[in-house]
Amino acid sequence: MVEMVKAGGWLMAPIILCAIVAMGIILERFWTLQQKRVLPEDLTSKVWGWVKTDSLDQSQIQTLHQGSPLGQILAAGLINRDRERVVMKDSIEDTGRHVVHELERYLETLGTVAAISPLLGLLGTVIGMVKVFAVITTSGVGNPTVLAGGIAEALLTTAAGLTVAIPALIGYRYYRNRVDTLVVNMEKEAIKLVEALHRRQASKSGKKK
Repeated sequence: MVEMVKAGGWLMAPIILCAIVAMGIILERFWTLQQKRVLPEDLTSKVWGWVKTDSLDQSQIQTLHQGSPLGQILAAGLINRDRERVVMKDSIEDTGRHVVHELERYLETLGTVAAISPLLGLLGTVIGMVKVFAVITTSGVGNPTVLAGGIAEALLTTAAGLTVAIPALIGYRYYRNRVDTLVVNMEKEAIKLVEALHRRQASKSGKKK
């Protein structure tokens, strides 16, 4: 393996760096974007139970906010639960934008790695072929051993660049779709809570009259 890296030339260094970055992001997003970490099961039902029994306090809202991305969104609505529906929705939407930004963290970097890795491999191919033609110009084609270094560099960097780019692109597409799915599900949960709180407020207003 070390000999292959050496034969690939100096461009193997940035390609290996891209591989390390891509692997780190893929593993980190795999851990962060788990369903149970982003959308804890029955969290909305638990929160609604607190509201119905009037047992919700500031410490619970703070714990909810720190617990998960969905918790952050629900906490934003609960903080404004006694205000108008528009204010509640605006607060949830503002928090949602921050949450989505966090869910998408590092994905653009992963996409960049997927884009530049094959270009680095192509650059290595061009450099290797230039070396081959330079050798042909000075020494001719009589000794294949003399040409082997440039050809090896051209082929190895191309293969290395594609080896990094393919899983990076798959990871980028997969996590993009996963974030979209999680965001849609969080929106559904937030809407359920907003509607329930709005009905509760309307019911209280009706009783007062």
